[in-house]
Amino acid sequence: MKSKFYPLKAKIIILRKSGKTYGEIIKIIGQKIPKSTLSDWCSKIYLTNKQKKIINERVLKNCEKGLEIALIINKERRKQYLKSIINRNKHLALLLKNKNTAKIALAMLYLGEGAKTKRGSLMFGNSNPFIISLFLHLLRFCYNIDEKKFRCTIQCRADQKINKLEKFWTKITKIPLSQFYKARVDVRTIGKISKNTNYNGVCRIDYFSADIFLDLMQIPKIIYKMGS
Repeated sequence: MKSKFYPLKAKIIILRKSGKTYGEIIKIIGQKIPKSTLSDWCSKIYLTNKQKKIINERVLKNCEKGLEIALIINKERRKQYLKSIINRNKHLALLLKNKNTAKIALAMLYLGEGAKTKRGSLMFGNSNPFIISLFLHLLRFCYNIDEKKFRCTIQCRADQKINKLEKFWTKITKIPLSQFYKARVDVRTIGKISKNTNYNGVCRIDYFSADIFLDLMQIPKIIYKMGS
């Protein structure tokens, strides 16, 4: 007595011999059969090198296609996720129009990235243009700034073009080149090629004001003491 699976098994064997992958076979027959079962049914099939090559190429192609689809889906999910974060936090930007709130943000930013030992002035450095721009925006908004008191120093790698870096950072900071100190080159990088072409060095901002420095240093302490 023939098995009820015989016609199906025979069809699967024919498809396998033609170079179809197990995934393609399942789609063609329209039935959910475990790949382990398909492997067992097709285990005794003799495949020529040409047939094996065709199957391997199709498996690789399907994997690449699946990866591309997964990347597109994940990219879209991340896009929607970031959009939801922006939507639930965008109202916070309005709070920074209040100078007291903006001063708190500035103090916290300086607490994390600024120098704390140089009491006669502010010293703030970072390689991220956004962070530098945010610091200067808040500083100029919260205090009556004398632009002539700004100084800027670029710390870079040996193979970087200093003139190019200076043009980049003067555009970001709105500080004229006449107020830039001589760039500091990291001697440890001499003879080494920079791998990150988007790296524009570290921009260090100095602003000479002991009063603002002490102001920013006290704000986090006051908030902590009043809140604890």
